[in-house]
Amino acid sequence: MGRPGFSPRGGGGDRGGFRGRGGGRGGFGGRGGGGDRGGFRGGRGGGRGGFRGGDRGGGFRGGDRGGRGGRGFGRGGRGGMRGGKKVVVEPHRHEGVFIARGKEDALVTLNMVPGESVYGEKRIAVEDGEKKIEYRAWNPFRSKLAAAILGGVDKIHIKPGCKVLYLGAASGTTVSHVSDIVGPEGLVYAVEFSHRSGRDLINVAKKRTNIIPIIEDARHPHKYRMLVGMVDTIFADVAQPDQARIVAINAHHFLKNGGHVVISIKANCIDSTAAPEAVFAEEVNKMKTEKIKPQEQLTLEPYERDHAVVVGCYRPPPKKTG
Repeated sequence: MGRPGFSPRGGGGDRGGFRGRGGGRGGFGGRGGGGDRGGFRGGRGGGRGGFRGGDRGGGFRGGDRGGRGGRGFGRGGRGGMRGGKKVVVEPHRHEGVFIARGKEDALVTLNMVPGESVYGEKRIAVEDGEKKIEYRAWNPFRSKLAAAILGGVDKIHIKPGCKVLYLGAASGTTVSHVSDIVGPEGLVYAVEFSHRSGRDLINVAKKRTNIIPIIEDARHPHKYRMLVGMVDTIFADVAQPDQARIVAINAHHFLKNGGHVVISIKANCIDSTAAPEAVFAEEVNKMKTEKIKPQEQLTLEPYERDHAVVVGCYRPPPKKTG
């Protein structure tokens, strides 16, 4: 099957890194049919699936129908990290985020709607005395925010009870985890321009009362100014050349003074000819001109290529001298 790099729907591909539907030892095999040792595998494939969203295999499982899982954890049946007594969930240093410690560690958030997966992710039920608490695995390959947390970002400025304006919400995968973090006391205003993704976003919001979906162009915040109140944090994942301007105009409308912005920057969306580092530096300079003071920047390797997350403070209060 030639080079292992990227075989999109590769049937029986070699050891392809990021692989679509196929067999072999694919790192990230999408719907991995008969795949063997798939690291992070989306679908139902049997075998030793490391961190798998599907329901029939062993490994790190969210589902319930044990069955065919090859050498999972306990031969299919009650596979890997199903929760119960084997898994210990401890709080992460970011409030509202947790780590499930078991056969394999995973980043998780407390499920606001127990019993419901949003995008086929694994759920872990943990017994706390009499009551059961459910957590949802947060896949850093599908979420820039999870990638930033695992990359060691200092502060995400999203915590229980906080109000977040999320630009570029797409189908609501990361939005659902932000909704878990801010909890019933918080709010997530999720802005997405694409109607196709917007339909999925609205379906997510139907079950989660703290998400307000807004199907509108983030370049024109005046169109949804009647829906959005002042927010504590803006998270942006819009992947547009004028991304800094889009974030700034929304900040001027809705972000409180001393609030924070967390921007995910995709270098080749802004300038595919320049070096990624130069693009990131240019974006940071644009933020400075819009009264956003950059506080930290980190790249999202190994989860995303040529991506960086920049955290900044909007109109920080002046430092008191003396």
